Amino acid sequence: MKRKGMHYRKSISPLVPLLFTLLVWSPGCQKKDGERKEGGSRASGKTVSITVEIYDRGTDGGKSDPTNNNWTDWIKAKVLEEENIEVHFVRVSRWDETSIINNLMAAGDAPDLCYTYNWDMVNSYGLQGGVYDLTPYVDTLLKDLKAFLGPDPQIPGKDFIWRSQNQDNRALYGITNRYMYSASYNVFIRKDWLDKLGLPLPTTAQEYFDALTAFKEKDPGRVGKNRGVPFTLTTDVRWTAGIILESFIDPYLSFKERFINTVVERYMLVPGYKEGMRFLNTMYNAGLIDKDFPLYKAEDIMNNLIKSGVVGSIAGNWDQVYRENVRLMTDLQKNIPGALFVPVDCFPSADGITHKRGAPVAGGLTSFVPKNSKNPEAALRYLNWLARRENIFFLQFGQEGINHEIVNGIPKAINASGGWIMNSASNVDYTPFVNGYAMETPDLTARVLAASYPSWPEAYIAEAYRISSTNAEPAPVVPVTLYEAGPLTETLVNKSTTVYIESICAKPEDFDKVWDAGVQDWLVSGAQKIIDERRAKYIGPEN
Repeated sequence: MKRKGMHYRKSISPLVPLLFTLLVWSPGCQKKDGERKEGGSRASGKTVSITVEIYDRGTDGGKSDPTNNNWTDWIKAKVLEEENIEVHFVRVSRWDETSIINNLMAAGDAPDLCYTYNWDMVNSYGLQGGVYDLTPYVDTLLKDLKAFLGPDPQIPGKDFIWRSQNQDNRALYGITNRYMYSASYNVFIRKDWLDKLGLPLPTTAQEYFDALTAFKEKDPGRVGKNRGVPFTLTTDVRWTAGIILESFIDPYLSFKERFINTVVERYMLVPGYKEGMRFLNTMYNAGLIDKDFPLYKAEDIMNNLIKSGVVGSIAGNWDQVYRENVRLMTDLQKNIPGALFVPVDCFPSADGITHKRGAPVAGGLTSFVPKNSKNPEAALRYLNWLARRENIFFLQFGQEGINHEIVNGIPKAINASGGWIMNSASNVDYTPFVNGYAMETPDLTARVLAASYPSWPEAYIAEAYRISSTNAEPAPVVPVTLYEAGPLTETLVNKSTTVYIESICAKPEDFDKVWDAGVQDWLVSGAQKIIDERRAKYIGPEN
């Protein structure tokens, strides 16, 4: 009898987010100017000034200056009035955040409040005394944030705010945000091109490969055979081709083995993953992958290529083509009327099931306060202030008539312009403790989510969510704290990028040599230390 992997399960219902009562929407929750806000507490004494990190995602697609727009003006005025805190935003490139934060920390110039997707780095700085232990502040300065995040759905009896607590010394070096949906990523393909060729939506990897081959050879978009790009991605291959790569992982692999061999969120050593890389190598050598992808470190160049109409397929976030802050399909259809990307579920694993990485409850973005902060308590008061109901509501939904309108009793997003554009989905860059809408019931959350894409019918969003959530399973929580990855993360991430690119671009006869050599170098560069620690500390099911 085959062993069933921990990530295996049947399809789940479409658009069923986590049940998590955080924010009950009603028009009445927007207070009038000058009215006391629920939980508000204007600090006494003189005004305190703090610096706060904010991601810079560029200005492509009409995005605004992340440090100076209507949202930042609103935040600055309101937190100054209510908390006597003067906020100054400091931009950090989303695509180079790890190296930038490392440099700022080393120089003692990091903002008073920072966030990063690199938790290992935060934990490493904490152990070195470089960031504050937030434990003493959870029940004092962070009461609203603790209440907002609520109970942890994966660890009974614990509040979610403690999710990233170091299990050895019980220190809380950072607060991980909470992701509100089960969808993670999707593959999208040009349906208008398929229709012109008389091809159905692909349901297998081979059908997908054949469709891209037809795009290349028959040029259904009339873009020119030398200009057409069947599939494009960025240098972050493990994400922008992750759904393809991970479909090759052994579906019956035990969770223990998957956990042990996962290094800095990369599955290079997990059985089956290499074959996924071989599939991408085959695609590349067949002329199906953008030859210039090694130049796309950030997404802007790739996005502009997609909008120009020459790309046949992409992969990435489950809602990537519909996101208003990226405007992939909005701008594509302006350039190519009738162009249409749709999600497809066409990468079954060896057992015939389309296993996918489900979105983790812990969203990965971690807020922390560096020891160089001159006003750490003010930084935490600001983070707590953000988590108050009326503040999170405004930052996620904005003003009626400008950012949303009320349709059937719920806020439906509308296209904003100028300083009211959201540079990130639901303004997550300004609310780093939560990713996604959190309403009082799953049904209401689903309705608000589906209505939050102003340019697209709700049915499009529901279908993309359904496909991404089908057979998706987040990894169970392993209650241990790991240390080895912290100082090695940046090196291993950079080296893995090189291995991915070189392996995809290698000649077919050289693939094994290039991949194996790259993985070996990765192991001796620190990955083996991380694997050894994960094996020694593993706690959980054996299967």
